[in-house]
Amino acid sequence: MFKRLGAELFGTFWLVFGGCGSAILAAAYPELGIGFAGVALAFGLTVLTMAYAVGHISGGHFNPAVTLGLWAGGRFKCGEVIPYIIAQVIGGLLAGAALYLIASGKAGFDATASGFASNGYGDHSPDHYSLQAVVIAELILTAFFLLIIMGVTDKAAAAGFAPLAIGLALTLIHLISVPVSNTSVNPARSTGVALFQGTWAIEQLWVFWLVPLAGGVIGGLIYRLFFSKAQ
Repeated sequence: MFKRLGAELFGTFWLVFGGCGSAILAAAYPELGIGFAGVALAFGLTVLTMAYAVGHISGGHFNPAVTLGLWAGGRFKCGEVIPYIIAQVIGGLLAGAALYLIASGKAGFDATASGFASNGYGDHSPDHYSLQAVVIAELILTAFFLLIIMGVTDKAAAAGFAPLAIGLALTLIHLISVPVSNTSVNPARSTGVALFQGTWAIEQLWVFWLVPLAGGVIGGLIYRLFFSKAQ
């Protein structure tokens, strides 16, 4: 269990450090910025690489919504949900701290003013989408993320390709929703940077816990009820 929790911590650290780091440090770099598409690809690559690296140890969740969704889908033990989520949140916070230390090395950096890659709605949505729009997007995208994860990790699925499919799915999710909410679908990712933004990101953080967790459960239940071969 210690190794599994360590794998979840390091995997979530890499997801937040790589994904949010690309947004904070490289997205708007003068003339050579990677933009939304680059950030989306970065998030997908973090999951893909760590799923191959440590997925065989912990299952490669790196996301409380995935852990809860897999439990709802009958793929994960109830008693291990909380320890996994704690490890994931710690990994996200450590990544946020590392990014803060790096970004603070640039003159004029202000995590509060920049948003620090935090998720938000209303005035704090990248394109000023409403709370309702953000809730719908995060719910649907997280549910489909779980459907994809459960499908590609099913015993009947082609072996060895699950991390690739999951990484590409997360890339697509970001391509869709970065303008809407800056894309969460992962409470640990949201928490890891919100605490360093320090103001509105903390006030709006409840949305990026409640909605992805609900979406994860919905996706897990849908797969379990309608697509699992055991049914």
